[in-house]
Amino acid sequence: MGVFDGIKVADFSWAAVGPVPGRILADHGATVVRVESINWLEIARVLPPWKDFRFGEPNTSGLYPLYNTNKYGAALNLRHPRAAEVAHRFVEWADVFTTAAGPGFMKRLGLDYESVSKVKPDIIYYATSMQGQTGSHSRHVAYGSHTAALCGFVGLAGWPDRDPAMLYGAYTDWFTPRYAVTVLIAALDRRRKTGQGMYIDHAQYETAIHFLEPIVLDYTVNGRVFTRNGNYDPYAAPHGAYRCRGEDRWVAIAVTSDEEWQGLCRVLGEPEWTREERFATLSGRLTNHAELDRLLEEWTVDFPPEQVMAMMQAAGVPAGVVQTPEDCHSDPQLKHRQHFRFVEHTEIGPFGHDSPGFKLSKTPTEYCRSGPCIGEHNEYVYKELLGMSDDELADLVAEGVIE
Repeated sequence: MGVFDGIKVADFSWAAVGPVPGRILADHGATVVRVESINWLEIARVLPPWKDFRFGEPNTSGLYPLYNTNKYGAALNLRHPRAAEVAHRFVEWADVFTTAAGPGFMKRLGLDYESVSKVKPDIIYYATSMQGQTGSHSRHVAYGSHTAALCGFVGLAGWPDRDPAMLYGAYTDWFTPRYAVTVLIAALDRRRKTGQGMYIDHAQYETAIHFLEPIVLDYTVNGRVFTRNGNYDPYAAPHGAYRCRGEDRWVAIAVTSDEEWQGLCRVLGEPEWTREERFATLSGRLTNHAELDRLLEEWTVDFPPEQVMAMMQAAGVPAGVVQTPEDCHSDPQLKHRQHFRFVEHTEIGPFGHDSPGFKLSKTPTEYCRSGPCIGEHNEYVYKELLGMSDDELADLVAEGVIE
């Protein structure tokens, strides 16, 4: 049994931030049904990577099944006049209802909180959007890449003499869903104690900006505006990514104390320049960080990054290989932790799925299903979970309500 065994989730969300909380619940025992439409394709189904580069085939994207492991898949034509009727059957069945849409969208479908709570008063309704469901900017729709820019991440990434650097992917999508899981757990615990449901309005913008709190606080207290500074760090030198032997191979090194500096010098063999007065203190190393970076890289370039990392770590110096996706899949620590679990997908076949970043000793994560194809579990969901008869299901399929 998982920790969420017995919890039922009707997942009407899409993209990444919306489905990930349901995925985490499903991975730990909850029964989660992902409801989507063939005629209104979920964006994650048309994004790369695709199996065998089969662009445009919605069941071949590796992105979608990764965010929807252990969920059942049901298709419902949300544009059909009877869609709300069927959706309310999901509401009656569920403990948690999730959506990822801007203000007004779910109301037009008859699936806003007011409508849903009339069907099931104790429902926990989770709505996530870029800037929340209220306020003058609430209707600004966007993806995580835009949210990262709005929060300030993009403005801080890059070099002082260059334009802002777009962070890889929809940056804020990777951590804001974890907040949602925490809130959902609290809401479920509250409902267990009081019998009351809850409406959760999750603004991804407000969640993500927490990760810049030191910079925000510095401005609040000191009026100082942090700007792009490449790999420079005001509290560490050397601090950066240094070229190593091989094609596009790098290692990250950060030295924050005199003890770590002495360890680095020993690894380098204590060349003459390490004994220069300008590098004797942290403040001196910070002042001369550009020259220090150049001299250090003259040494790292002769070694593979794995060797540099091992030597530095053995001397008490924080260091890590700048890994490629291939490196991650062969990383011995990730293998030991069984981070990548190969699960069979109906059309893609077996491929590696990321595990949660934590382990539960008594109720470990079980991976039995990759994310579903569109409507893959229609018969099971509508008949076994929602209690529809064969005739009722057949009629709804014939009308085009169920796809």
